[in-house]
Amino acid sequence: MAFFVNGPLLLQYRLLGDEAKPLLVLSHPLGMSQQVWDACLDRLQSRYRLLSWDLPGHGASGPVTAIDVATLSNALLALIDSLDIARFSFCGTSIGGVIGQQLLMTVPERLKKAFLTNTGAVIGSPQGWQERIDAINGQSLAALAGQLVVRWFSPRSLAKDSALASGWQQQLARTDQQSYIALCQLLAAFNSQGQMQANKVAVKLLAGSDDASTPPATLQALANHLPGATLTVLDGVGHVPSIEAPQAFCDWLLG
Repeated sequence: MAFFVNGPLLLQYRLLGDEAKPLLVLSHPLGMSQQVWDACLDRLQSRYRLLSWDLPGHGASGPVTAIDVATLSNALLALIDSLDIARFSFCGTSIGGVIGQQLLMTVPERLKKAFLTNTGAVIGSPQGWQERIDAINGQSLAALAGQLVVRWFSPRSLAKDSALASGWQQQLARTDQQSYIALCQLLAAFNSQGQMQANKVAVKLLAGSDDASTPPATLQALANHLPGATLTVLDGVGHVPSIEAPQAFCDWLLG
């Protein structure tokens, strides 16, 4: 377990693999942790050195009371700078994909490739995020965890692994509530529509056919703002393909 401090942020991260290989940064979804990548680490290390990290208030990263996407992406860049790495590839799911979009908008020259899954130029609506925040404040994140977790996975995935939702419900219930709310506010404010510029970064997009949060149409709308981006849809997969279909996810990323 390793930690990095950037201003008020304390980030837990892990760095795996051969220093001679190119770096791939992995950024997980809201309410989860860097463990979403565990089933993929061995295959991805065949090509990449891997840097995964936990969002604020998630895993063992320190909490926040408020944060914006620029601050979050700048902290990640500072962590990468501390490793003396100039250029890297990036993979992010959901809010992780939002961070990837921020990097594409602000520092495209540092990116070799971008793999964005189950995300969007806009995710949900400000009203929807505020309703979630109000529900959490009225009950608690732990009390709502069961309702939220079942939205992450497809019916096929839930039927295949009866403990899947229960296990990740425990993870979500332990997430710092104020940090979760701060990241909901970040997502409510984020909109990259019309802000993407043509650049030389190769972008691949991945959707799950059964994703209730960012359905394939949301990824297609994002593709329309990213000239040259390719979109793949995994059948029977929900919001977290690295967990639900790790082999197909790795095939897509390494293909």
